[in-house]
Amino acid sequence: MTRLTVNDRPVEFAMDPRTPLLWALRDGANLTGTKYGCGVGDCGACTVMVDGAALRACLITLAECEGRFVVTIEGLSQGRSHPVQQAMVAEQAIQCGFCTPGIVMSAAALLARNASPSDAEIKAAIPNLCRCGVYPRLLSAVQRAAAVTRREDTISAAPAPGIAPEDAARAVPALKR
Repeated sequence: MTRLTVNDRPVEFAMDPRTPLLWALRDGANLTGTKYGCGVGDCGACTVMVDGAALRACLITLAECEGRFVVTIEGLSQGRSHPVQQAMVAEQAIQCGFCTPGIVMSAAALLARNASPSDAEIKAAIPNLCRCGVYPRLLSAVQRAAAVTRREDTISAAPAPGIAPEDAARAVPALKR
């Protein structure tokens, strides 16, 4: 059993310790916000925070996460209230949304350690790939989230999801019970 804390909850994974964290989160914990993109750490779709650092979940094993603190997109905030999530919506820096969780986690880790990043620092901290090309708006979104983090701005862009996470699976019309 591998023990770690995921989204502020202690978790024990009864999986092979060599399992990539990505698959433990998606298949073992049903935290599907962490996306599989390339499997080799290039795209960043699987980015999560491990002990506050943005890491590619496809490149780190459960064994390497033993005793560590992991935050996924689902655990970043209640009701999508994190400044990065709010700014991504306000600045229209989301298109298809596939890469968005990884980008948000990279940006949140950056702002946790540097609330006044330059454009160059943002580009270096968020090398995630986006097929839709939101990069110019992404810079604006991270700068705006930084201003919110510094309490120089406010955003009320993204509404709460409107459904409790524990009820989400019950509200899927395509599933029969």
